[in-house]
Amino acid sequence: MQLQVMNSPFNQEQVDLLNKLLPALSGTQKIWLSGYLSATEVAPVDLSGGVGLLDKPAPKVTQELTILYGSQTGNGQGLAEDFSEKLKALDFDITLSSMSNFKTNAFKKLENLLVIVSTHGEGDPPDHAIPTYEFLMGSRAPKLDKLNYSVLSLGDSSYELFCQTGKDIDQRLLELGANQLYPRVDCDLDYDEPAADWFDNVVAKLNEQRESETVSVEQSLNQSVVSNQSIYSRTNPFQAEILENINLNGQGSNKETRHIVLSIEDANFQFEPGDCLGIYPENDSELVDQLISKMDWNKDELVPVNNKGDLLPLRQALISNFEITVLTKPLLQKLSAFTSDDKLKELLNTEQEQKLRAYLYGRDLLDVINDFSPWNVEASDFIKILRKIPARLYSIASSLRANPDEVHFTIGTVRYHAHGRDRIGVCSYECAENKQIGEHLSVYIQRNDHFKLPDDPKIPIIMIGPGTGVAPFRAFLEEREELNCEGETWLFFGDQHYVTDFLYQTEWQQWLENGTLTRMDVAFSRDTEEKVYVQHRMIEKSHELYQWIVNGAVVYVCGDEKNMAADVHQTLITILEEEGKISREEATEQLLDMQKHNRYLRDVY
Repeated sequence: MQLQVMNSPFNQEQVDLLNKLLPALSGTQKIWLSGYLSATEVAPVDLSGGVGLLDKPAPKVTQELTILYGSQTGNGQGLAEDFSEKLKALDFDITLSSMSNFKTNAFKKLENLLVIVSTHGEGDPPDHAIPTYEFLMGSRAPKLDKLNYSVLSLGDSSYELFCQTGKDIDQRLLELGANQLYPRVDCDLDYDEPAADWFDNVVAKLNEQRESETVSVEQSLNQSVVSNQSIYSRTNPFQAEILENINLNGQGSNKETRHIVLSIEDANFQFEPGDCLGIYPENDSELVDQLISKMDWNKDELVPVNNKGDLLPLRQALISNFEITVLTKPLLQKLSAFTSDDKLKELLNTEQEQKLRAYLYGRDLLDVINDFSPWNVEASDFIKILRKIPARLYSIASSLRANPDEVHFTIGTVRYHAHGRDRIGVCSYECAENKQIGEHLSVYIQRNDHFKLPDDPKIPIIMIGPGTGVAPFRAFLEEREELNCEGETWLFFGDQHYVTDFLYQTEWQQWLENGTLTRMDVAFSRDTEEKVYVQHRMIEKSHELYQWIVNGAVVYVCGDEKNMAADVHQTLITILEEEGKISREEATEQLLDMQKHNRYLRDVY
């Protein structure tokens, strides 16, 4: 059958082309062409070269895939969201969910599952992953012999139970009969490359399950990388100019707490109160010079700094690219191959675990070099066993609405003496001493969806943040002031001394005066003979605090996890128990229920 100009919407040239093309098409090609034109609403198609109309792959069989993430700081969530978008672009039907929102009875319905989960503290799951984690580990978990899965674990090798949550989930899924689509990958703080490799291999395995060919994974990922090159992120940080750097502590304080303001003009950053600022710090140049001198290396020798083969002079590489201030057992194991001193191998013996942990605490790479010489290793080989210097995360202390084109953060300067040497915190010392007004920091925004203000501005909030833990609550109040929120606010703040350590004092007082802050209770532990902390103030106000909770208040806790946050947690249980006249077990369950329903939120470290 030939097309004619008179009975078609085409001109003569188009009719001639179609009459040449159509007889050459198979039935399948004609059906595909019809569906393609319908789906694209006759969008322009480039027939001049590359992928033209007839080069388009046939429609793919839709494959369902669930991505579950458990994230404490937001890294796991960021990866999950990024991988989700890439998989959608490859025609996968994606369900993305945090472990806190996932309905556990859906496990037995899943066919394909990716788990991206971090380990928090000493081998614990992230707060919001606990319900799903406990379900899987419990007796109610179903058989999952039809499930294909893979696990990506995020962790920190400086902790003994490295990536333990991911290991637990991986092992449990195997016990429940699931099929490991691709082996678990455990990532250290420098997780970008291993996570990308895991993703590539998972996609390759998923593509093997498809009934027909799919778009090239490499092509799609390359296109994604190209399209994201102009966006500042963890892998492409923004160079933010330092506008202000103020010591918040008064003269005579035992502490040095810096309030730093950065310009983010032209960065196009979007963030909300509760989010974090990631900063890539640099190592102290003096420490780097001592390390190079001790090893008798050439500071100008070019060494590789990534898998792409990029080279930098040794001194610059050690300053800006590699971690040299934190020791881990895996690092010592690798180092032991480069020294003839048997004491290091003895220290790594499994019977010396307590002694090893004591050695790792408070020491750095220069200590190892000094303690276990002589060394026989070239700089280029030594560099290969070091992990990249990780970003440090700090709670953002400002509202973008209140301070457009700026981001503020609060950082306590770390200085101490240990093992015969003065020590410093890498990022805090850089901010306090090495960076001046007008210089720049490499930064990115880290979302934290688990520490957000209520959607309803009328809901009251209780904020508990001693020391630098008060930073996000400054952002909370700036935001609520800008939005004229009606909900009541209550802040518990503590530090050492009222006179020298009352961080942001004038701002809290201004907010108390204008009603943005409803009430404030403070505890200065060194001003009284008996130390008083925020949890003591909470007990003193337990009746009022309980009434706020009963009336729907959301409780926020930010700061030190091991001591303050643990004490505050137990104090909240005590208040619920005593004021609610229930058992301690019931109070514990009530607090857990508040956590599940986002009424008890923690940002602890």
